[in-house]
Amino acid sequence: MIQAFGLTSNPRKDLPPAVDDVSFEAHAGHVTALLGSTGAGKTTTLRLMLELQQGRGITYFRGRPLHRIAHPSREVGVLLGDVPGHPARTVRGHLRMLCAAAGVTVRRADEVLEVVGLVSLRDERLGTLSRGMDRRLGLACVLLSDPHTLVLDHPAEGLSAREIRWLHGILRAHAVQGGTVLLTADDPKEAARSADRVVTLDQGRVVADQDATEFARTRLRPRVVVRSPHATRLAALLAKEARTAHRSVEVVREGGNRLSVYGGTCAEVGETAFRHGILVHQLADEIGDMGPGAGTDAEETLPPETSPAPPVTHEPRATPEALAPDATLEDPGKAPQLPTPGATVAPRTESGSDAQDPDRPRRTARPRTLDVLPSLPPPISVRSAPSPLRPLRYEIRRAAGIGTGFLVGAVVLVTSALTAVLLARVGHTPQARLLVAWPQQLPLPPAALGAGLLGALAFGDEFRHPALAADRGTVPRRLGLLVAKLVVAAATATTLAFVTIGCDAEMLYLVYGRELAQVPADWLSSSMSWLGLVIGCAWAGVLAAGVFRSTTAGLAAVLAVPVAVVPLVHKALEGPSVRTAAGFPLRLRELLLMQWPFGGERYMVAAARVLAQPVGSALVLSVTVLLCAYLLTTLRSRVR
Repeated sequence: MIQAFGLTSNPRKDLPPAVDDVSFEAHAGHVTALLGSTGAGKTTTLRLMLELQQGRGITYFRGRPLHRIAHPSREVGVLLGDVPGHPARTVRGHLRMLCAAAGVTVRRADEVLEVVGLVSLRDERLGTLSRGMDRRLGLACVLLSDPHTLVLDHPAEGLSAREIRWLHGILRAHAVQGGTVLLTADDPKEAARSADRVVTLDQGRVVADQDATEFARTRLRPRVVVRSPHATRLAALLAKEARTAHRSVEVVREGGNRLSVYGGTCAEVGETAFRHGILVHQLADEIGDMGPGAGTDAEETLPPETSPAPPVTHEPRATPEALAPDATLEDPGKAPQLPTPGATVAPRTESGSDAQDPDRPRRTARPRTLDVLPSLPPPISVRSAPSPLRPLRYEIRRAAGIGTGFLVGAVVLVTSALTAVLLARVGHTPQARLLVAWPQQLPLPPAALGAGLLGALAFGDEFRHPALAADRGTVPRRLGLLVAKLVVAAATATTLAFVTIGCDAEMLYLVYGRELAQVPADWLSSSMSWLGLVIGCAWAGVLAAGVFRSTTAGLAAVLAVPVAVVPLVHKALEGPSVRTAAGFPLRLRELLLMQWPFGGERYMVAAARVLAQPVGSALVLSVTVLLCAYLLTTLRSRVR
């Protein structure tokens, strides 16, 4: 269950807080709706509950605040606004990437796609989805890790009437199996149809916390429903008598032979029809949205376990096809299997992480007999651990899921090859700089700039399109994710470095012959320097983008190394000193006492020479400072 105590947002200058002392409970096995008009504070309340916005108060999810839950996405599934994800990523690729973050197999992506009816759109890009399809994908992301609690902000926005009924069926099925559902709504009729309990907000305060039956009886507009073959004549007579008696009566023609009379009673309408000899087929009181516009019968207006007190009208019951997703959006032959009518839906079995964690409260559900409910994805087994559970797999899928990295690599190769050809034509360029296409006028070669940009995108895109928003709404600043990004960035930079040299050498050989494509004599030291430069730029981009949450900041940090840091290091090394590090390679070899197998001491000496250079020292200094800044911000966020 969810327990919210005293949620209060920070004041906004001279305005009162958007949310002021909001407290309520959402019980397991129930659907709870936060109802209020635009600006009432519904979304702010959810953000305070999920610790995405600073304020006062605390929220417990089954007895624990969110920051004390080891794996938040396993406990709470969140959908706030649009689906967070890169618009160039495919639907299936996005879910497969989140599978690595949740620690589940990739088969789970296909299971939730089948449930939400997006199987036929699995290869579509996120940026091309309509609002309704985005809502479906958001629900798929929420159900991916099989959470106990669903927190949804306007989940029915942009959906058709049939899709809304299907969505309410999915949420009801989750609640019946022992889960907790909390959603926001603007329409009182929708809240009465979909929820077991309605919490009404007005100007940031709780003004009512009612059972759905009581809410429908006291806060929805009652009316009298009349069906007559002479509906037009009866409507005119009712309006005329209301004007004569100076009573406030509104008569609405709802199509066909149906009238809705607001402000009148069954007795008054029946007497008018009797006096004028008008045949009446139906005369009944209704509360809430029980007419044809609701798309369901009168019993479905209120929670399934209750029945409305006033007389109601009965219309044909919705069929399973009406509750299922639109047939045109599904893959033929893969429609979700629905329980048989009249079957009792049993709660989920205690398996997976529930069985492995004895301290975790078990899901309990109220036994309820249902007519039709859509099926949910099968339960999964996920071990409790900080997310993402498989950071390296997640990062590889994140980097390879869009074409930005491949495009940057292609641009780097073309630019580097053309630059190498131009430098060879001009002359006066050393062989080592010629092979990497590094003119004296540029602070960095194209490959180093490309590696820095790819490193900056590793965290920059993460904050711009937070794919892990299903966990907490932001990217979890965990060391496992940082190490995975550094490893992937280093592998990408190394590949780009060697491929760049190969392309440059082939282009020089093709244009000018073998003379300019020869390998330098000091190739080992040059290779170490080249790899250190490219990997250092990539790591500087990753760390700077992670600290400042921006791709631009990451790239600026990469450019700052040769422009600002290198001159400072160079000046410090050239300044007056009592002692120098001359003869360091010789003393290092003496310290080892013995030669390493395969000439390993040569690599250490080459690495030492790289660090002794101003560029190498500047890169090491920059990466160290950025790493310390990242660790500091991580510790500070955990302390909060």
